[in-house]
Amino acid sequence: MAKKPKETFEEKKRRAATVLRRLAKAYPEAKCALDHRTPLELLVATILSAQCTDVRVNMVTPQLFAKYRTAADYARSPRGVLEREIRSTGFFNSKAKSIRAAAAAIAAEHGGKVPDTMEALVRLPGVGRKTANVVLGNAFGKDEGFVVDTHVGRLSRRLGFTREADPVKVEGDLNALVPKGRRTMGAHLLIAHGRQICVARKPRCEVCPVNPQCPKIGV
Repeated sequence: MAKKPKETFEEKKRRAATVLRRLAKAYPEAKCALDHRTPLELLVATILSAQCTDVRVNMVTPQLFAKYRTAADYARSPRGVLEREIRSTGFFNSKAKSIRAAAAAIAAEHGGKVPDTMEALVRLPGVGRKTANVVLGNAFGKDEGFVVDTHVGRLSRRLGFTREADPVKVEGDLNALVPKGRRTMGAHLLIAHGRQICVARKPRCEVCPVNPQCPKIGV
């Protein structure tokens, strides 16, 4: 049997566009799952979402957002109080430390407003590219790069869009395939698909809307 020719970069770009187009039809309601009204609220919610479900974060944040209205409020929160309030999200000590430190920097260096550039966001303590991309894409409408969580990483490897495991390298590969303007929604679509169909242990390939475009790497 003849060996299938290796996919070129341009072919991969076209396949990625087809995958996202089909996922958009399958998940028309895909959006950021973290409840928020302001960039600060989304920043805090995203920090809390590390190693925690969005559902759990959304249970914790209403009381938190009602109490802490500004970055300075978080920065001044008494030791032990914020930790207790976010305890159910897990890793609460490190998360509280990150929230306080980032909020203090926002209050001191940015006039209390969450900055709206990648460069400024990743300089905030406890904020990496994933959190920055969430905030930029969903709070500011700036489509900088792909949000790479566990779902996006897993699906990107299964779909053959990357061979990388490091989220920053995965983002680089996805950014090369998907143009600006489609990356924020692209991440929402992959996350929705990863939660509903392309699950970790036993993906439901028989009902997958992008089955014909998927090489099923590792499946």
